Amino acid sequence: MKYYSTNKAVPEVSLKDAVIKGLAADRGLFMPEKINKLPQSFFDNIVNMTLQEISFEVAKAFFGEDVEEARLKDIVYDTMNFDIPLVQVTEDIYSLELFHGPTAAFKDVGGRFMARLLGYFISQEKGDKTVNVLVATSGDTGSAVANGFLGVEGIKVFVLYPKGKVSEIQEKQFTTLGRNITAIEVDGTFDDCQKLVKEAFMDEDLNKQMFLTSANSINVARFLPQSFYYFYAYAQFRKMNPDMEPVICVPSGNFGNITAGLFGKFMGLPIKRFIAANNKNDIFYKYIKTGEYSPKPSVQTIANAMDVGDPSNFARIIDIFGNSHDAIAAEIDAVTYDDAQIAATMSEVYKTDKYLLDPHGACGFLALKQLLEKDEKGIFLETAHPAKFKDTVEPIVKEEVKIPESLQGFMKGKKDTVELSGSYADFKELLLKNK
Repeated sequence: MKYYSTNKAVPEVSLKDAVIKGLAADRGLFMPEKINKLPQSFFDNIVNMTLQEISFEVAKAFFGEDVEEARLKDIVYDTMNFDIPLVQVTEDIYSLELFHGPTAAFKDVGGRFMARLLGYFISQEKGDKTVNVLVATSGDTGSAVANGFLGVEGIKVFVLYPKGKVSEIQEKQFTTLGRNITAIEVDGTFDDCQKLVKEAFMDEDLNKQMFLTSANSINVARFLPQSFYYFYAYAQFRKMNPDMEPVICVPSGNFGNITAGLFGKFMGLPIKRFIAANNKNDIFYKYIKTGEYSPKPSVQTIANAMDVGDPSNFARIIDIFGNSHDAIAAEIDAVTYDDAQIAATMSEVYKTDKYLLDPHGACGFLALKQLLEKDEKGIFLETAHPAKFKDTVEPIVKEEVKIPESLQGFMKGKKDTVELSGSYADFKELLLKNK
């Protein structure tokens, strides 16, 4: 399958080139030339399939033309080797728990899949050249990508994150690894980190000296696999609610997650509608309400992974809906919540329903509580384990949050970072020193 740029100013490329390049030369994001529908027989049998089996069928629809089937199956089964249970919280609201992977966040799916697919492509062509993976993170992307690529021969990973704006556990997950992982503490916001990564890709001189690729959700190999768990969520939901289509609410920051869900719907997945839950970084909410997209500097909130003021994947949403605001607004509703509303929801749900939310999941739960209609049931994405936000969650629920085993090992490591200003010249100098 060919992949085109959302800016449509450069020729189409192969999947391999789209994955290795990360960003198109015209600064656009790569998109598959078509979205393959899955057969009705797949949906008829989906309730009898495992997560790995479902994921493999979806992966074949995206990548089957470009990756040999046996190798693709190995990549998928190795990536999806943990459960993603759908847990009932109230009579009408369910939580899709995406925190049972090795770094306890939903990005374990996209990060691990991309690491394996990129390794497959690089082994085919790179020779002795080192591949440098650049990733900006507002929290969980860094840990998922760093741990996915840790120790992979021929690959160096540079994780950029905003100083003082991620939780301690999130930070420890990518600043204590060493080996082929370099953690870069940027004096700025997530948007500043993302801007540095994009500038590096557009720097012809740097790209002549270093082989660069991205592991953010701008990379098709990062965001497309996230569609796997929407299908698995539906399979579990249908067992409990035959003949119903769920409303799905996605806590949204850079919008890769909800874009993957939209792809699932275009492939035939019976989702009634989507809700994008924003924190005070309400750019998409304002777009839905007004039709105008006005990026602005991000503001810090307790739902830090959603602190994005210019979501990259908005370009993909615009593209798949033909730049029609009406079409987007018909498919996706949007809400925005401040820290007080998020905290109140976490406290209330813990007291009333005995369910522990993280700040991002709380946005999703509250949106469903407010927007579900009488005949609807909804699923929100619980995107990370509450322990990753221990310092935020504990004072709100007034109880100790136990750190799962998967995270405890990271807490013992020693933080090792490189501090950086927001200057691109300084970033380029750092990269060239480490090539």
